Amino acid sequence: MGRSGRQRRGGRRGRRLRWRDDRGSGTVWVVALLGVVWATGAAAMAVGGVRGVRTRVQAAADLAALAAAGTVGGEAARCGRARHVAAESGGRLASCAVRSGIADVAVTARLRVPLGLGDHVIIVRARAGPSGSEGVP
Repeated sequence: MGRSGRQRRGGRRGRRLRWRDDRGSGTVWVVALLGVVWATGAAAMAVGGVRGVRTRVQAAADLAALAAAGTVGGEAARCGRARHVAAESGGRLASCAVRSGIADVAVTARLRVPLGLGDHVIIVRARAGPSGSEGVP
């Protein structure tokens, strides 16, 4: 008991915590959770964009290899056709070689990744040619 005969609340000379002292902490937690959700969504969109571009470039490489293998003529004509098909499909022909009717091509595409991760180049290779014992392994 104190000098006046009343009992002190709160123990020592410190103040007693009440529910009002935690006001606003829920807002901080909600803002933090929203930040985590936003960052996760942005990362998922970035990964989805990279996968979409890679799939498109893979299709362009496959089509370019088939075009080079199916074109009649020398290597220059076959690679010229592959270059045209790759460009029409959204890629750029990086290399082309035709040996014994088997076309081996590489197609690239530039990708700007969001979230400040910069520009990246995706390179995909594809082969096409006759099937059978002497065809594409």
